[in-house]
Amino acid sequence: MAEDTDLANLRGTALLDALDRVDGLGPEAGALDVNELADAVDPRELGKDDFRRLLATLIRLAETAPAFSLAKVDPTRFANLVARASRAQLEAVVGERVLCERVLDEIFARMGAHIRVDRARSLHAVVHWRLSGGVGDGGYDRYETVISRGACTVSREMKEKPRVTITVAPTDFFRIITHQATPAVLFVTGKIKVKGDLAFAAGLIGYFDLPKPA
Repeated sequence: MAEDTDLANLRGTALLDALDRVDGLGPEAGALDVNELADAVDPRELGKDDFRRLLATLIRLAETAPAFSLAKVDPTRFANLVARASRAQLEAVVGERVLCERVLDEIFARMGAHIRVDRARSLHAVVHWRLSGGVGDGGYDRYETVISRGACTVSREMKEKPRVTITVAPTDFFRIITHQATPAVLFVTGKIKVKGDLAFAAGLIGYFDLPKPA
């Protein structure tokens, strides 16, 4: 990789500037590792819009170099990135429609890998998620998670009757899955709305082994 884009020696906006110059089809892209990039980035060293810029750049590179896909980022590293982002940085991501949807898709796609089989083995429950600010009916992005026999599957189609429907803003959802906020606190402050089995909703996170930021 060219010296001016040696990520091992770059931080902050200089690192983002270097990434902006990388061609996903060029030889320099082949020398990069998305997890090394994640290790080299600390959102706390970036400006309000820079975390959005980082994710957008990785998605751009992934279009021609699949190794840059967010799906390739180790779960703990991904959790670290989101957890260290400020609320303003997360809201900048949410404000870019396509980027927000890609990040939400990535989080929901990982749910099956984080299900706690020991706790969910005898459970069958359908959860409908409504993320505000979307383009679906009523202005929501919708996801259906089905927990059944120790597995969790995700769909963008609402196929089954839910045991519970959870409505939350994407920024607060990001904070929940990175242990920066608890559903109970968000519920009492009105930032989460729950329809259906409240007791089940309160313990829902316990069925998942979500990576904890370092």
